[in-house]
Amino acid sequence: MDKYKVLTIVNFVVGSAALSFQIGVLYPWHHQLDGDFKNLEKRHESRLQLFHDRKWEKLNEINTKLDQLLSSKEAE
Repeated sequence: MDKYKVLTIVNFVVGSAALSFQIGVLYPWHHQLDGDFKNLEKRHESRLQLFHDRKWEKLNEINTKLDQLLSSKEAE
């Protein structure tokens, strides 16, 4: 056989194997990773909302205490 013909066949076999791997393994794995990422994004969003709610509660507490201090200073 001519060495160029063998090289062409080897190239075709390697390319076919790579395509089969991409279709059989990487493509389904991509969908699984995409679903996992969306779940993680939802969890992160809920935790971020919880953090912001707690932050606003703390700021409101500080504001209330500051108003009480200012009103007690004015009363004196």
